[in-house]
Amino acid sequence: MYIENLKFSLWADFIERDYLDKEFKELIAKKIINGATSNPTIFKNAILSSDAYREQLSNLNGLSPKERYEAVAIFDISKAADILRPLYNKGDDGYVSIEVDPSLCNDTKGTIAEGRALFKAINRPNVMIKIPATLAGYEAMEELTSVGIPVNATLVFKKEQAISCVNAFKRGIYKYNKNVDTVISIFVSRIDRALDVELASKGIEIALSGIYNSSRIYATIEQMGLKGCRALFASTGVKGGTLKSDYYIEKLLAYNSVNTAPIETIMAFTTNTQKTQSLPIKEEIIKDHFKKIEEAGIDFDAILEEQISDGLEAFKEAFAELMEAL
Repeated sequence: MYIENLKFSLWADFIERDYLDKEFKELIAKKIINGATSNPTIFKNAILSSDAYREQLSNLNGLSPKERYEAVAIFDISKAADILRPLYNKGDDGYVSIEVDPSLCNDTKGTIAEGRALFKAINRPNVMIKIPATLAGYEAMEELTSVGIPVNATLVFKKEQAISCVNAFKRGIYKYNKNVDTVISIFVSRIDRALDVELASKGIEIALSGIYNSSRIYATIEQMGLKGCRALFASTGVKGGTLKSDYYIEKLLAYNSVNTAPIETIMAFTTNTQKTQSLPIKEEIIKDHFKKIEEAGIDFDAILEEQISDGLEAFKEAFAELMEAL
């Protein structure tokens, strides 16, 4: 844990082969991070920009693009899992996530099959299979947890999505009859990037909508009380603007939670002296903010639906670009 009394963890939102051999191990040794996450965009950027993959890819000629990708991704995730295994063994997270093919987001059977296959191929207990929070995804989450596979529910922007995730986990764990660790990845900064220019033009305080929305979702997850299930705050890097690099870590410090962030964001937070929780935020403060948004003629729910759709499309596009390049 990064902050033991809060049961607050920091996970690195980055995977790249050379990094795993060097900086990743250093961050773990210094007790800065105790887990890691990946997604199609991260793997696309790593595989296409790093020389570390050239030799392995040259030995995979004759395989399909997806088979080549899976061979590379499984190698990296397995390596990360092995490095993190001592943390896992002593109950200090130690998880790394790998996402199923995002084009399967509306295919329950395909998601289940790929989730099972990835978990079996990696063959490490400290791997979480990352599944988008869609109707098909909820069924897959239930099925995977019912056989003891840890799940990272991703692209969560709405409270209703989080409730569906927790309920899916509950059904799966009931069938498995043992606890299974799960996280629900709440996306934060994308909401503010979508809204803040318009909010500023209307005199409404910016860089709060994503935090307030996340606070509500976090409170809901905690209230549902599923053992082993935690809120994970994702999309917490700052892109441009005047916000502090670690703004979305500082403002989302919460008991029994995880924040996964880019390395530069994590390093900025290591110099931050704040160690007390920021969430949950009082509901009347949240209501007042969203009332101003509503009175300004902005449909916040429509913004969230658009973010869900855009997030899925972005991951699909990144995966398709990677397949084309391979």
